[in-house]
Amino acid sequence: MGGGGELESLWLLFGIRLRCAHVELRPAREHDLAQLAAIFPDDAEHDPNVPMLDGLSLPNNRKRLVLQGYWGALGSWSVDSWCLNFVVSVDGRTVGVQSLEADHFPELRVVDSGSWLAADSRRQGVGRAMRAAVLALAFDHLGAAAAVSSAREDNLASLGVSRSLGYRDNGVSASRAPTGPCTLRHMRLRREDWQASGRGATVEVHGVSRCGPWFGVEMPLTGDTPA
Repeated sequence: MGGGGELESLWLLFGIRLRCAHVELRPAREHDLAQLAAIFPDDAEHDPNVPMLDGLSLPNNRKRLVLQGYWGALGSWSVDSWCLNFVVSVDGRTVGVQSLEADHFPELRVVDSGSWLAADSRRQGVGRAMRAAVLALAFDHLGAAAAVSSAREDNLASLGVSRSLGYRDNGVSASRAPTGPCTLRHMRLRREDWQASGRGATVEVHGVSRCGPWFGVEMPLTGDTPA
């Protein structure tokens, strides 16, 4: 059977590594799934459009969706629609997931993000660091023109991270949630504002220089962060 190195030579995305302060990110792998499902927090909302399986409890359905989200992102990857899920770790301990995704990226150059953190790892600057890490990947290495993010109006932690990184308010919309209708607040960060902030200098990015075909861009734009 092929080892991890052989898989990384075929699926180059597995070799990407990001670091911001004490927070490290790497693409999720099969062996991460059981642990991610175990720490998936009760207050992280699942997609209300995904049907639950009869005969499974709500907690087990939610754990199932963690696995299906991983497999679905890998199996449906294309230049026109992709989602890269990173395992987030602090001092070697897995604490959550940070995603970076886009539709029609070569044409639009806009990325979106999503994340969740285990309850005992919040309010420690981890959420801000992990978002900054994927923003550096998007803006400084993939050539994104803008990043967007959306959160419920009562999700003050997510909105606070966005504002602290320079996102600006970009309107609201009505949406569905597992708990019922809700209002989403949309945020947007422009490339020029990210670059002016200098925050990219706090992030190390490795392993992306050969991944251009996965994103439909010529690489390297800036290359990996020097060791």
